Amino acid sequence: MTLDEALAQYPGAESFTFGDSKALCDDLLALVRAGQKTATCGALRDFGPGGDAMPVVGRQDIALEWDGAPALIIETIDVSITRFCDVTADFALAEGENDSLDGWRSDHQTYFERNGGFDAQMELVCERFRLIRDFADD
Repeated sequence: MTLDEALAQYPGAESFTFGDSKALCDDLLALVRAGQKTATCGALRDFGPGGDAMPVVGRQDIALEWDGAPALIIETIDVSITRFCDVTADFALAEGENDSLDGWRSDHQTYFERNGGFDAQMELVCERFRLIRDFADD
């Protein structure tokens, strides 16, 4: 299925790619497919005009493969703005990438340093979601 076909089936959906490399994108999609990843976050500075669309509770969005093909439909179930230093272990574990808050902090600090800079006080858009559809199953 193409992105245009997916957008026709899910009017109002936004599309996005997990991660900042093919390897990370593939890993994160696999975690969602396995039910281990039910949350994600991004730097607030990257959202808004000219940036990423803010997640909206109830909206179903299209997570893309690295090549731009539709991979998954997820539905946002919660959105909050939280400082990096205030992210809870519960949220960090829901991201499914680490088995501890310290591991999450280390990996995410490195990610943010690669992508615009890091500050422990930086605000994050924290999203919880549920998997609606996996295009690999079609």
